Amino acid sequence: MKNLTPREIVAELDRHIVGQTDAKRAVAIAVRNRWRRQQLGEELRKEVAPKNILMIGPTGVGKTEIARRLAKLTGAPFIKVEATKYTEVGYYGRDVESMIRELVENAIGIVREEELARVEEEAHRRVDDRLIDLLAPAPSTFDVGVDSTESPERYERTREKMRAMLVAGELENRMVEVSIEQKAQAIMLPGGGPGGDQLDFDFQGMLEKIMPKNVNRREMTVAEARKVLFDQECEGLINDDKVNIKAVELAENTGIIFVDEMDKVVASEGGRGADVSRQGVQRDLLPIVEGTTVQTRYGYIRTDHILFVAAGAFHTTKPSELMPELQGRFPIRVELSDLTKDDFVRILSEPRNSLTRQYAALMATEGVTVEFNDDAVEALADYAFQVNQTTQNIGARRLHTIIERLLEELSFEAADMKTGRVEINEAYVRQRLQAVVQDEDLSKFIL
Repeated sequence: MKNLTPREIVAELDRHIVGQTDAKRAVAIAVRNRWRRQQLGEELRKEVAPKNILMIGPTGVGKTEIARRLAKLTGAPFIKVEATKYTEVGYYGRDVESMIRELVENAIGIVREEELARVEEEAHRRVDDRLIDLLAPAPSTFDVGVDSTESPERYERTREKMRAMLVAGELENRMVEVSIEQKAQAIMLPGGGPGGDQLDFDFQGMLEKIMPKNVNRREMTVAEARKVLFDQECEGLINDDKVNIKAVELAENTGIIFVDEMDKVVASEGGRGADVSRQGVQRDLLPIVEGTTVQTRYGYIRTDHILFVAAGAFHTTKPSELMPELQGRFPIRVELSDLTKDDFVRILSEPRNSLTRQYAALMATEGVTVEFNDDAVEALADYAFQVNQTTQNIGARRLHTIIERLLEELSFEAADMKTGRVEINEAYVRQRLQAVVQDEDLSKFIL
């Protein structure tokens, strides 16, 4: 886990997300506390539980983006799940414990990447040796005479020449025959559910051990063979048991689970039908958040020290309507504010990956240079704010709809223009958006 201070975390988040300082500070402190806990003695470390966070705010204000960017910054195992996928009508949905299994899978990927980086150099060396064996196979017997065409000394000289040519890239198009092992195909077993969440055992792994290995020989170029052989050598050099143990430990101590749409599992008054399912999901979530042991294909994992970040709009419900026990497991509450016109201006101009830069880069692939003037950005922000106020408030997502509408004609014509320069100014924006924004019925359907 990367050792970032809260100030550094907030600064990094500021590069991509506008505003919401309170939320950024809360997650930054929570992440830093994960690092602080790792520095404690083993006895005290067991007692320090993560301070889970509940982010409250309308859609499109940055809740999901904060969690997603946070995971990238820390390098910690991270998954995002929607609470609604556990609440299908008719009580058909995914097992709540599946989120823990997904987190472990994510941790496996992180640890495997680290192990690949560690064995990469040795794997490349072995691949070169195997390629030389394929390009210059050893004769079945060697003649005793030193000057013989098949003497050990002559064979070694041939191999060294081949190695030099291989390193120089002169043999990339030479054909070689490579053995490729086919793994047993995955099968869906009855009762496993759509994601196999009900299965406690790794049936795929069992099949691979039981089924006879099917080895095929394929002819390919040295360039293609190098990739295949590299994967094979990496598999041989990486200890899967060590990866699994390390990944489970990583997920237990640094894992972050972002549970979105938390407000959708609040049951309405009456408690019938799907509402009973929602209440049931809260009951199922409770032990996961409080701390329990979940069985995965890589071993048992405890959830006591996984950081949970929940989020919801809570338009028609309140956090206080969640189960009291579940409320208590999210001690940090952060309210995210609605986006203002000034926020929209900043969103369009400040982040490195702002929408204006994205669209300019897309048009540049057609040879068309697009420039957004400051007054155009102001006008776009004004229209986005107006539409959010008069129709449904969807936050920054409104900008995607507005700009797509603005550049619809240019996007269609750009491929035929080949080259050119288009300046987007306030007049250009008002010409294409004024009529739609002023007509409330039109804006509801189009914007």
